[in-house]
Amino acid sequence: MPVVAQEVDPLALERQVCFALAATNRAVLAVYRPLLEPLGLTHPQYLVMLALWDHHRGSNSGTPLSVKEIAGSLQLDSATLSPMLKRLEALGLITRTRSASDERATDVQLTKAGLNLRRKALKIPPAVIERLGVGLDELEHVHSVLTRINAAALAAGALEGERA
Repeated sequence: MPVVAQEVDPLALERQVCFALAATNRAVLAVYRPLLEPLGLTHPQYLVMLALWDHHRGSNSGTPLSVKEIAGSLQLDSATLSPMLKRLEALGLITRTRSASDERATDVQLTKAGLNLRRKALKIPPAVIERLGVGLDELEHVHSVLTRINAAALAAGALEGERA
């Protein structure tokens, strides 16, 4: 008797990239949550701090980042970012000031407390790797693939109209 290949359902949930990404996102964020709690940060706030720490470590360490620049690097719209920045300012981690060169723009800079928080945050990446139990090579490969997928989605017009 010949073996008949089973028809693959293109709408099967377990075959959907969007489902795999969404489920993995929730699970990975759950790994981060208890690690970020002692720092007083949510995951979105942590991403903002990462962007600010990156900027500060670069050649622009003395210059502020605009809200628009942070939003661009995080692929968020300014309206989504503003409440996070307000909370980070209330925590004493950043300052927000009107740009001297453009009154409509807001500049963001790390405070001394924001800079010092980076030392504590250095423990997060190795703790995440340990908790996931996945090798660094595999995580770097996944990061590379996800970065390519993100670039392809953006090139296909994803997020157009969402960011101002």
